[in-house]
Amino acid sequence: MRPVIGISCSQNKADKSFYLWEAYVRAINYAKGIPVILPVIEEHGLIEQYVKMLDGLLLSGGVDIDSVNYGEEPLTGFTRGWPITPERDQFEIALTRAFMQADKPVLGICRGHQLINVAAGGSLYQDVSFQESALKLCHFQEAPWSHPTHKVELVTGTKLYDMYNQSSIRVNSMHHQVVKHIAPGYAANATAADNIIEGIESTRNKFIVGVQWHPELLLEKDNNWIKLFSSFVEAC
Repeated sequence: MRPVIGISCSQNKADKSFYLWEAYVRAINYAKGIPVILPVIEEHGLIEQYVKMLDGLLLSGGVDIDSVNYGEEPLTGFTRGWPITPERDQFEIALTRAFMQADKPVLGICRGHQLINVAAGGSLYQDVSFQESALKLCHFQEAPWSHPTHKVELVTGTKLYDMYNQSSIRVNSMHHQVVKHIAPGYAANATAADNIIEGIESTRNKFIVGVQWHPELLLEKDNNWIKLFSSFVEAC
């Protein structure tokens, strides 16, 4: 039996729809998991049933997380360009915390990586420009999204390092918010040259890993990225 993996999806309140990039589904299927798309539900009492039904949770990318969820007021000084979806925030935070409590595997990608940190008690920089660094990398690339544009250093002794067994790897980058304070019980597993935290993982749970880039899109041209999804599915 293949493990069943729930994948969170984006929400468009304007046209009352849910949507998800196909690449997430293909990556889980390729890694020998059964992908199931999870729409946002307001009846949070059903979350425990989700935890029982599913073997793992993949938190997908998407819009910014409302800063109220990590105790900050919304700041100006950057262009967002898309609306925040509070219902999705509340649902995914509650779902992620339930998976953490059950010690079931979680993989977070881009927004999902940030959401793991927020759900566990960490915070975010509301825009990458607020991070103090002498070096300023481009974190929203102009190259095709399947093309890696900058390097990240992998931290030895982490699950992510063990998957690839190398000190650095090149990734794509399509984001403007980043991890600020890492949540208690978590550690960085990847960093960029400008000190941006590019990945985190739990030091307590069996498998909770977040990465800031989009490996599901890199997988289109580089099969090496299946290692991350395969490790996640195997943990499930």
